[in-house]
Amino acid sequence: MKEMKLKDNVQAWLKKSLEDPVVKILAKNSHLTKTQLETLLIDVLAENISGKPVKYDEKAKLRLTRAKISRGSFNRTLKQAEENVIKSIYTVLLLGYLGIFESTTLDPYIETANKLQEYIEAHKSIPGKGEQIEEQVKLLKMLREELEISLKKLSNPSEGLS
Repeated sequence: MKEMKLKDNVQAWLKKSLEDPVVKILAKNSHLTKTQLETLLIDVLAENISGKPVKYDEKAKLRLTRAKISRGSFNRTLKQAEENVIKSIYTVLLLGYLGIFESTTLDPYIETANKLQEYIEAHKSIPGKGEQIEEQVKLLKMLREELEISLKKLSNPSEGLS
């Protein structure tokens, strides 16, 4: 019974997260496939939701696909996702080491990162109820739309680092 509740909770959170317009744009332009992102999220989220360690064969059952996924397949996808994340971080470190981050060409990315942080903070501070909720929802919508525009613009190679 508890396993079904965990699966329902994880899958509901995954669906909501993967359908978020900002997540879609970020994921599309990341080094992670949708499956790798889902697997990485399950690896982290399952234990946070259950409050205890979850075995990999149980994590494999939490994927959104209807097809049965083996523990080995889940682990291979997780390993690929982790390697892509590490390579992305090394790319950022390399660019920093070579002095590219000191260039003004990255300013639009930094501005977008700041907008993303502002969006996250605004999302966290939504009041439980009351009149402020409507105002906060308007702010969130405006921030999300602004963020989506910035991310779409930055994902265009001709707008990128040149």
